[in-house]
Amino acid sequence: MDTWRLLLTPAAPGAWNMAVDEALLESIGRGDSLPALRLYAWDPPCLSLGYAQPVSDVDLPRLSKHGWDLVRRPTGGRAILHTDELTYAVIASRREPRLAGTLLESYEHLASALLAALRSLGLPVEMQPPAATPSATNPNPVCFEVPSSGEITVGGKKLVGSAQARRKEGILQHGSLPLRGELGRVTQVLAFPNEAARSEAAARLLARAATVESILGREVAWEEAAQAFIAAFGKTLALELQPSQLTPIEERRATELASSKYAQARWIEQADV
Repeated sequence: MDTWRLLLTPAAPGAWNMAVDEALLESIGRGDSLPALRLYAWDPPCLSLGYAQPVSDVDLPRLSKHGWDLVRRPTGGRAILHTDELTYAVIASRREPRLAGTLLESYEHLASALLAALRSLGLPVEMQPPAATPSATNPNPVCFEVPSSGEITVGGKKLVGSAQARRKEGILQHGSLPLRGELGRVTQVLAFPNEAARSEAAARLLARAATVESILGREVAWEEAAQAFIAAFGKTLALELQPSQLTPIEERRATELASSKYAQARWIEQADV
């Protein structure tokens, strides 16, 4: 049994959340700290774009009207509205055996823990490859509409959206578990040619994705979901999860990254970085 850090961090703006994930990746890559499981939330709600997703997918005036943040993730994929959810991040060096192999193989390793966590909450989840995976040119800007290989579904609907970044420092995988709320809200701040197209996109999303509450018929609090993740990661991956906080060095680096990178228009607005 190996020891990983466990970080339960307070709800925070999008720039800070992405900066903390990167600061941890750098710290672990230097060998200054152990691999980590981080569980967190977002305040205010935040629309995040995938690493290479064009900002033109966003209806910026609508986003401003809603009062939601905008951030670009260091990982790929398409737009996610982070609200009423539990977000997880796994950060480890490239030498970590639980993330060994190809990208899909490492997804599958971590999916065993995610499946165990969700099943412990009573969700009949499975990891199934989709019948059709969207191409990079798919015009749909919404992440949750179609599951990708290795992602977790329930009754054929996508439940967890995950993405991974592999760098010389190590591997970062983070993902979103919607606990409740109306998933179609994300289409209200994305760019569509007309309102009919917006309504159609929202309807498709609701038909192909789910929240925990919509499946169970009851509300699951963030704390309950977090405890399920902690127990499942510990048991399934044979880990001792040691409660931890950011070190002073990690906190300073996260503060720097939040202000100099993730909150900057030049990072958010570029389509290829």
